[in-house]
Amino acid sequence: MLVHPQFNPVALDLGIISVHWYGLMYLVAFLLFWWLGSLRCKQPHIAAQGWQRKDIEDLLFIGVIGVVVGGRLGYILFYKLGYYLAHPLEIFALQQGGMSFHGGFLGVLLASAIYAYVKKRNWFDITDLVAPCIPLGIAAGRLGNFINGELWGRAADPSLPWAMAFPQSGSMIARHPSQLYELVLEGILLFIILWIYARKPHARARVSALFLGGYGVFRFIVEFFREPDSFLGLQAFDLSRGQWLCVPMILGAVVLYMWAGTRQSNKQ
Repeated sequence: MLVHPQFNPVALDLGIISVHWYGLMYLVAFLLFWWLGSLRCKQPHIAAQGWQRKDIEDLLFIGVIGVVVGGRLGYILFYKLGYYLAHPLEIFALQQGGMSFHGGFLGVLLASAIYAYVKKRNWFDITDLVAPCIPLGIAAGRLGNFINGELWGRAADPSLPWAMAFPQSGSMIARHPSQLYELVLEGILLFIILWIYARKPHARARVSALFLGGYGVFRFIVEFFREPDSFLGLQAFDLSRGQWLCVPMILGAVVLYMWAGTRQSNKQ
């Protein structure tokens, strides 16, 4: 059985300010988005829509705001609403952690909708553009979770070659390193699928639908190996809060993908 390396969460201590690994992973995620978005703008069917690197930089700026604000509010609303209603000032204590992917995702959708309105662009053209640029950023975030030794997995068979004990959990039982499962599935594999699929033109909104469904399915699967939040536990049908939040993503992806195909057929 492996034991979590117990990394120092502080990557660089400058005395006045400390740079945490998790913060660095956010920076890596944003840089990856900028780089991949710049590559997307060079693809012929994307360039034909008039997208340029400056648009990626603008989308990155509003996306950062959407991720941070949406991620924090999502964590509060989806996971600890009662606690933060009782301790409202702690809503702003970002240094204590507490971010939700689903909240950040909604924040980005809202930010991109505002951008679409201001720039008079179709919203799905924007989401189709950026969808393949997001998964590697998710992978960076999951690496940050692993470095911090947080969001550990459920108990695993100690004979599993990669079973790992997380002292932060309060016990030394063997667990699934679910953060790495998420890194591989939600990050690397989803990126490969989306990047290959999006290299060619498709009906508007289908790339977005593939991201929505792909993330929803992969996250739903990984949640079977991830320890549920202690303050929530398992919910209806023995599913975690994360799995229930993925259900509308999966259903929405199916509807969106079919709608996009129907809309394209009606145009032909």
